[in-house]
Amino acid sequence: MTYSHYKNFGLVLALAVGLLATAQADSVGARVTPLPVYQQECAACHMAYPPGLLPAASWQHLMGSLNKHYGTDASLDETSTRSISGWLKANAGTYKRVSEEPPQDRITKSAWFLRKHRDGEVPPGVWKRASVGSPSNCAACHAQAAQGNFNEHDVKIPK
Repeated sequence: MTYSHYKNFGLVLALAVGLLATAQADSVGARVTPLPVYQQECAACHMAYPPGLLPAASWQHLMGSLNKHYGTDASLDETSTRSISGWLKANAGTYKRVSEEPPQDRITKSAWFLRKHRDGEVPPGVWKRASVGSPSNCAACHAQAAQGNFNEHDVKIPK
């Protein structure tokens, strides 16, 4: 092989590794280091969902209506709201499965969530179990959900 072949091969390899890394990050809901204020404020009531699970527009709607956040006043001070909003927007899902805003900006109503948790995969009665409670309780079955790991091979549905 000539130098130009090695150079082209290296370029193609670097591109492939970059695309693979992007695809892997997208496939797990964009694992990112949580913003401390997001973790503190949002995880006080529910799991601090990885920002890659929703598109930026959904996060913008959610952060713009914290005074009526799914029936609760979750208002924050302006500095926290601005910081969290910016972080969510910067880390929101941009890949195909998260491109559409789900109804009511709910992760559990998104097309990809419904496809992954369809009746054949997760019987409807699972959501009613006291150990699960609802589809929004990701950590009930995904032990590493808080770290952004939703690998279906690690799922353990509680009894």
